[in-house]
Amino acid sequence: MTLDNCPRCGKLFAKNFRDVCPHCIREIDQEYERCAEYLRKNKGAFIVELSEETGVTIKQISKFVREGRISIADAPNMTYPCDSCGTMIRNSHLCDACRTRLVKDTNELRRTEDREKKLEQELLDKKKQIYKGLDSYKNRD
Repeated sequence: MTLDNCPRCGKLFAKNFRDVCPHCIREIDQEYERCAEYLRKNKGAFIVELSEETGVTIKQISKFVREGRISIADAPNMTYPCDSCGTMIRNSHLCDACRTRLVKDTNELRRTEDREKKLEQELLDKKKQIYKGLDSYKNRD
């Protein structure tokens, strides 16, 4: 049995399949119910409105959406913030701009790593040439 502190309330609990204590699990489930009930009655609600009316944080509502507990298919105005920049999105964790930037940065990192490997290989080749030159100089006698 593994003990851990609940990241939500700080209480010590026996860790299970969820990362929060049983008390917080019940609170989260109640928050979900409030959100789901509000969305049943107000399909055109925005996330800010949902948060204000239910008392559930935007972060938690976003988590419900990402977990698939709240479907935004029937909620045309429901968007949630991009994990990186906060731009409102309807799917994934990142907006298109952040996803593009991440791909670009990843590609640049790969190119930089390739250049570093090439430079290291060139340095090794030069060292080999120097040692060959020294060996041939020593063996000249």
